[in-house]
Amino acid sequence: MSEELTRLRRDYAPPFLAHLSREDEAGLRSAYELGRQAMSLGVSLLDLVRVHNEILLEVMHTARTLEEAEEVARAAAAFLVEALASFEMTQRGFMDQREGGA
Repeated sequence: MSEELTRLRRDYAPPFLAHLSREDEAGLRSAYELGRQAMSLGVSLLDLVRVHNEILLEVMHTARTLEEAEEVARAAAAFLVEALASFEMTQRGFMDQREGGA
């Protein structure tokens, strides 16, 4: 694993776990900032998703009931969407530039 991925994984887990327990706007802001951090480190979109899923799988092993697992999955999905938002905005900006320059 590259140094950038190791750093992202280390930085991703604490706010992710905090969001799973609170599910608040602060957690979603943290997810967005993690996405920005990943982009600035040169981490690919696929690697970000891989880090998310690796940590999610670790958490899912601790779920005691199906309902708890569903709650974790729902909260984790919201966190991932926010983490991916910066990638989405960058792509849209790129596409807008391409369309405007054509």
